[in-house]
Amino acid sequence: MEQVGDFCRNNPTLLRVAGGVVVVTAGIYVCRRLLKRQVREKKVYPMNTVILHQIGRGPYAPSMTPFAVKLETYLRMARIPYQNEHAGRKSSKGKVPWIEYNGQSVADSAFCITYLNQVYGIDFHAKLTPVQRATALAFQRLVEDSLALVLQKWVHELDVGFITSSFPALSPLHIRYNISPTRKRNAWCQGMGRHSREEVLDIARKDLTAIADYMGQKKFLMGDEPCETDCTVFGMLSQLYWHSPTQRIGKIFREEFPSLVAYCDRMKKTFWPDWDQCITHGGTREATS
Repeated sequence: MEQVGDFCRNNPTLLRVAGGVVVVTAGIYVCRRLLKRQVREKKVYPMNTVILHQIGRGPYAPSMTPFAVKLETYLRMARIPYQNEHAGRKSSKGKVPWIEYNGQSVADSAFCITYLNQVYGIDFHAKLTPVQRATALAFQRLVEDSLALVLQKWVHELDVGFITSSFPALSPLHIRYNISPTRKRNAWCQGMGRHSREEVLDIARKDLTAIADYMGQKKFLMGDEPCETDCTVFGMLSQLYWHSPTQRIGKIFREEFPSLVAYCDRMKKTFWPDWDQCITHGGTREATS
C-alpha cells in the first residue's frame, strides 16, 4: 500500500489524465444508454413530412456538418415539407444526417436525395446535357471526397475552444482524446490523412480553384439556376466560410476566392431567408472575422 501511495504522490499528472479518461469513458457510456433509450421510445411523426435527423444547430451556419447543410438546403430547394430532429440519433449506417418518411428510414445524404427525387418526381438536372450531368457529378465527388475539411477541422488545426463554444456538452478531453484521434484514423484509412498538412492545403486550394474557374461568372455551379449539386457544394463551402474562423483553409477560402464567397452568400439569400434563426450565436459572423 505504501508503494501505491508513493506512486500516486510522484505521478500527479498521470493520475489527472487517468481520471479524465475515466470521466470521458463514463460520459460515453451514459450517452450510449440515452441513445438506446431514444431508439426504444420511437416517436410518431406526421405523414408526408420528411423527418430530418441531424445534430444541433451550428454557431454561424445551420450545422457543423456539411452534409446536414447539404440535405436541408435540398429540402428547401425542392420545397418538400420537413421537420428537424436535433437529437443526433444515428442512422442504420452509424451516421447523421438521415431521414424518415412515412415510416421509411433512409441513411446517407446522397441516398436520401435520390429517394426523395423518386418519391416526388424531382430532377433538378433535367435541363442539363449529359456532359453537364457528368460534370455536376464529378464536382459533387470532388467536394465530398477531396476537400479535406475533416483533417483541417479535427486534426491539423483543431480549435477545441470553438467547438466547445458550439457544443458545450462536448468536453475538451473527449474532443482531444476520442473524436480527433478517430477522425485522424478514418482519414488515414481513406488516404488523405497520409499527406502532410501543407500537401493537404495544396490539394484543397487546387480543388477550390477548379470550382471557382468552372463557375466563372455564373450565378450557380451549372448556370443561372441552381441544381442538385449546388446543395453539396454549398454545404461543403459553408464550413470553410462560416465555421473555419482560425484554420488556414478558412482564411485561404475567404481571401483568395471572393467569387466562391459571393456564391455562398447567394445560396444563403436564396434558400435560407431565416438563416439567423437557424444558428446559435444570434447573428451571422462577418466573413473577415
